[in-house]
Order: sequence, then C-alpha cells, then structure tokens
Amino acid sequence: MDKQNDDNAQFSPLIQTHDHDTHGGSGAGPASATFAIVFTTLVAVSGSYVFGTAIGYSSPSQSGIMTDLALTVSEYSVFGSILTIGAMIGAIVSGKLADCIGRRGTMGFAEIFCLLGWFFIAFSKTAWWLDIGRTLVGFGMGVISFVVPVFIAEITPKELRGAFTTVHQLMICFGISLTWLIGAFVNWRTLALIEAIPCLIQLLGLPFIPESPRWLAKNDRELDCEVALQRLRGESKDISAEILEIQEYTEFLKQLPEPSVLDLFEKQYARSLIAGVGLMALQQFGGVNGIGFYVKSLFTTAGFSGNLGTIALAVIQILMTSLGVVLMDVSGRRPLLMISASGTCLGCLCVALSFLFKDLQLWQSGSPMLAFFGVLTFVGSFSLGMGAIPWVIMSEIFPINMKGLAGSLVTLVSWVGSWIVSYSFNFLLNWSSSGIFFIFSSICGFTVLFVAKFVPETKGRTLEEIQAAMNPLSTKS
Repeated sequence: MDKQNDDNAQFSPLIQTHDHDTHGGSGAGPASATFAIVFTTLVAVSGSYVFGTAIGYSSPSQSGIMTDLALTVSEYSVFGSILTIGAMIGAIVSGKLADCIGRRGTMGFAEIFCLLGWFFIAFSKTAWWLDIGRTLVGFGMGVISFVVPVFIAEITPKELRGAFTTVHQLMICFGISLTWLIGAFVNWRTLALIEAIPCLIQLLGLPFIPESPRWLAKNDRELDCEVALQRLRGESKDISAEILEIQEYTEFLKQLPEPSVLDLFEKQYARSLIAGVGLMALQQFGGVNGIGFYVKSLFTTAGFSGNLGTIALAVIQILMTSLGVVLMDVSGRRPLLMISASGTCLGCLCVALSFLFKDLQLWQSGSPMLAFFGVLTFVGSFSLGMGAIPWVIMSEIFPINMKGLAGSLVTLVSWVGSWIVSYSFNFLLNWSSSGIFFIFSSICGFTVLFVAKFVPETKGRTLEEIQAAMNPLSTKS
C-alpha cells in the first residue's frame, strides 16, 4: 500500500484503499476546469436554480395567496407540502428515466413539468389549480434533485468533482434567496411567472452540452463516449487513461445480471445504502424544509421582522454555500459534514431556547434576537455542508449499474422526509414551538455521530475507485 493510500485511509475508515493498477483516471497532468465543463455545469445547475425557486416560493407568497384565494392555514399547508408529493413521484421515476433517455433528456423532461407548473400557479383561481401547479413543479424537482448532481459527478475529473457537484446546492440557495428577495417586491402571480424563466434557460441550453460519457459507455456508445469526454477535458488533453478506466469498469458491470430493487438490499451494497439513505433522512428530519418553507412566519412568531430576517438569510445562505464549494475538495466531505451538522444543532437549540423564554415570559427583549441568531446559524451551517454533501455522496458511492435504482430510492427518502416535515411543521409549531426545535436539535446532534461512523471520505478518488472500495463484493473479478 503506497503512501497516498495510507494518508487516505486515515480519513476514510469505511473505504478500503487498494493499489489499483487501473490507470487512475487522471490522464496526463492536473485536471483543469475547461470552458466545456464550466458551461455544461452552468446549464445543468439552471435546473438546480429552479429547484431552489420552488422551495423558496411558499414563504414570500403565503400572505398574498391566503388573502387573494381565501385559504385557511390547513389549505396553505397542503399547498406548501404538496410540492414534496410531486417530488416523491419524480424521485421514483428519476433513476429509470436517467438510465433510459440519458441525463440530458431527463433534465429537459423535468423542466417541461416545472414550466407547466409555474403557469398553473400564476393563473390559478382556486386552491385546486394551485395544488396541481405545485405538484407539477414538485415532480420536476424530484427528477432534477437526482439527475443534476449525478450528471455533474459523471462529467467532472476527480480533483474538481466535489466543488462542481456542490454548485448544485449553491444554485438551489441562489434560487431560494433570490425568490425571497424578489417576493418582497412583487405579488405572488408575478413571482410565479418570473420563476418560469430559468426553466426556459435550461431547455434552450441542453442541446449545446454533451451527454455524460459514463452513460454513453454504459449504453455501448464508445465513440460518442470518447468524443464527449474529449470535449469536456479539452482537445489537447490525453484522455486515454480515463477512457480506458471507464470502459473497463463498464464492461465488468455488463457481466453482472440486470439489477432489481431487491438487489439494493444485498450485503455488498450495505455500506453505500446506509450512508446514502441515512444522510438524506437526517438532512430532512433536521428541519431544513420546515424552516425554509415558512421562515417569514417563523420570524414573525418569534417577534422578529420577517422581511429583514429573510433578506439576512438570503445573504448568509449564498456566502456559506460559496464557502462550502471552495472547501469541498480541500477539507474533504466528512470534516465539513460534521462541522455543518454541529452548527445546525446549535442553531436549532438557540431557536428552541428563544421560544421557551418567550413562553415563560423571560428575557423578552433578547429572545427575538436569539431566534434570529439561531435561524441564521442553522441556515448558514446547513448551507456549508449538510445541504450539498449528501447529494455529492449519493452521486459518488453507487456503481453505475445500480445508480438509477439506488438514486431513486435515496431521492425518494429525501422527499418523503421533506413532505413529513413541511406538512407537519405549522401544526408542530402550534403544538410546541420550543419542543419541535429541541427535537430538530437532537436529530442534528445525532447526525454528527452518524457521519463519524458511517460516511466515507471520497475526496480525490475516481468514481470507479470509490465504487469498487465501497462495494467490494460486487466488484471482485
């Protein structure tokens, strides 16, 4: 075992390192961000921006929709949470779609649903039209949430994969933040029409980007695979080692039987499944969508200015996600995850204490600021790592023959958790505003322990190396 693998082993207790005599996938010289990779990633993450706008929409539009359409709190909770019902359906079909029609085709398919959904919302006259539109947007979101990080992970070299995949979360944050900001100045119908614009941008950009080379190799399109990879790496780059590694691994996987859903639960995939499903569940049950969907009303309940709070959140979210992009391939996934989860734990604890002080009539002047600090800490910490890294990990740890099924399952778990939290949040806040945040804080604290025990470090490895190490029984020749 060489020195590099010894160093990696110190930080990757769940990945068994091997001295691969495959070719490392790095080609000649260090990896660089070519124009093709940057442009392709920007087109892909236009979908991530749409994802963010859908999450951010319900907060600034709540009072306007409830007033104009005379909705009750219960009816608006249905509107807010039905997004995740659509996303669950999208998650179920996302893996199969991405395997059958390719990563590009799947992104375009998702955007058509998002576009229709925003038009339904913008021109709705009743709650039913609102819900139909929100469900359509949710379906597109569910598909996008799987295919975008997988696509970016498959097109980028290992040295850049973490940072580029994290741009998915950065654009989600931009979508949420700009929706909050724009929503403070325009009505909810105009806001819905504005949110349709990035859907069109991605649809127009998709014909100009290459398909995933790994998907092309999996579908016996070796020449197209080489052309796409050469375009992504640059015309002067030697891709022979990387293309050979992709082809060798793909050829090996073709010898395995066609996978079924039950195959996911076999022993050889246990590590990947525990890490992927566990991270997604903990990400959602830490309370992020409860806070994100209803942040304005949350600040108002705590006694703080809703508009001022959402503007501050928009700024901190973008700054911290940008920092996470920079740190992703420097610090590694695991340390950033544990720091992020610790921060979300502290943030929820501060919000819980603020509501507790308010209920007990203690520290009346300081409790709104404590709530403000807590939400800011939660959102900033979540944006640093917990928002992006579970999606990065999901895109890295499953072999390509299982990626469709596994990705659908992991994405479905994420959206089921999101629906449970977003639908119940308003009711739980009425039940015990401090109690629900103490629960969230406990879950975030447990996340730190889960990451330390079950989540591997994947920094600096090709996808083939990660998957061979995480699923050793399935890759023995």
